[in-house]
Parts: sequence; C-alpha cells; structure tokens
Amino acid sequence: MTQVLIKATELAEALEGANPPRILDCRARLGDPDAGRRLWLEAHLPGSLPIDLDRDLAAPPGQGGRHPLPTPEAFSAVVQRLGIAPGQPVVVYDDMGGQLAAARAWWMLACWAGHPGVRVLDGGLEAWLAAGFSLIDDGDAEALPATSAWQPRYDEGARVTADQVFSGRELKVDARSLERFRGGAEPIDAVAGHIPGALCRPSADNLDQGGRFKSPEVLSAELPEAAEVIAYCGSGVTACHNILAYAVAGKPLPRLYAGSWSEWIRDPSRPVARG
Repeated sequence: MTQVLIKATELAEALEGANPPRILDCRARLGDPDAGRRLWLEAHLPGSLPIDLDRDLAAPPGQGGRHPLPTPEAFSAVVQRLGIAPGQPVVVYDDMGGQLAAARAWWMLACWAGHPGVRVLDGGLEAWLAAGFSLIDDGDAEALPATSAWQPRYDEGARVTADQVFSGRELKVDARSLERFRGGAEPIDAVAGHIPGALCRPSADNLDQGGRFKSPEVLSAELPEAAEVIAYCGSGVTACHNILAYAVAGKPLPRLYAGSWSEWIRDPSRPVARG
C-alpha cells in the first residue's frame, strides 16, 4: 500500500501544488451526531469539507451494530457529492489522532472503495496548528465542489461478517480499552466482555505522547501477528485505526469486522468472554 500518513508541512505544500488534495474534516463526538458539522463551522483546515460519521460513514444503527457500514450505493453517493475521484488525492483528519472517524474514512475510501491516494493527517488538527498553520472560518457556507462520476469497485473481501468471525480461526484484535475488553466496565454497550480468543490492542497505543503515530519499526514490534487478522472494536470505528497502524508498519492489513462488539452481542447465541 502507498504512503498512508501525511505531515502537516507536507499537506501545506500539497495545497499549493497543481493537484491539491480534497481534504475531509472527520471530527465527531460519540453520542452527539451534530458535533462534527458544528466543529467544522467553528473553524477548519483551509479547503476542507465535513464528512459525517453517523450520516456519511455509517448506516443507521440497528441489527448491524451502532455504526454499520452504509451500502456501497449509499457511500458512492457520498463520494460523488464530495467530488472525490481517483485522480485527485484525499487527506482526512480529525482531532483525536485519527482514532475516531479519520481512520474509518481512510479505510472506507482506500481499503473498501479502492481510492489509490488517501492519506491521514498525522496528529490531526493539533499537528496542523502546532506546525504554525491557521484554521479558517467560512461562516455557514459549505461550497461543495463539482460532483464526480466515480463508481468505486468495492472490495468486499476487506471485511468480514459476524458469521465469518464466529466460524473462522483468524486472530481477532480488539481496539477498545483493556478495561472494556476485560469486561470490567462497559459504558456504551449492553453486554461487557470480548469475543473469545481475541487479543486487546487499544487504538490509543498506536500513538506516541504527542498524538502522532509511532514509527513503523515500533508498530511492527508491537502489533499482534498471525497469518490472518480480523480487527474489531465497539462499533467498527477505532478498529480502522488498528488497520491503519498495520499499514503504517508495512504489514498485511487485517480485515474489518464492521459490526464489531455492538453487533456481536445482539445474538445471545454468540459466546462472550471476560477477564
């Protein structure tokens, strides 16, 4: 896979180039579906457009979990509305080191839809400000670009279903906190615990103290290894951050269990482990 991270200084240079990237503001707050657009309206990177975790990067919650993937048709409509096409690079960012929605947008565009030039702003909005660059306030205007005609060819092999997780022998890697993984606390979902046989790799462990990704060498040494890996979390969002970490490390990418824990526990016949 091509380079998946971009530094703030590199992004600033790219914005002055002949083919500047489409920038997507992926900020979100769980439990507050209007927060992302509100934050974008307050201030955002120059030229960025908001993309919404709940409305653009997920289908409505239900049997598929809290953030099930949208249908390919629905996501194709999103990328066309935002003017995204393979010939123009895309940069995604949030304000949580990519953990919440930027990595999810990266996975959906690059791994699922097959866009060849998607990168995550390493360190996110904070890194942009720390590099001395400014945010802008466009008021309430969202000037959408010309729509694209891109028809992505989705790679359905990049994800797995609950039945595949149940019957498969792949290593399951859980991106939630160790406390939630062990079942000691579950502030969001109705059942605590984890998928039996899974290992815990909190997505926060992919970042250094400055909120940027650890080096490829460090990540390569830390990330769980197996012939095949499935990434999951609470609702298929922070799991994408772990997949991104494998990409940064230059390792084969895990497949995503998008429904994750919030879907797994909807069927009482599926086993649950604690501890």
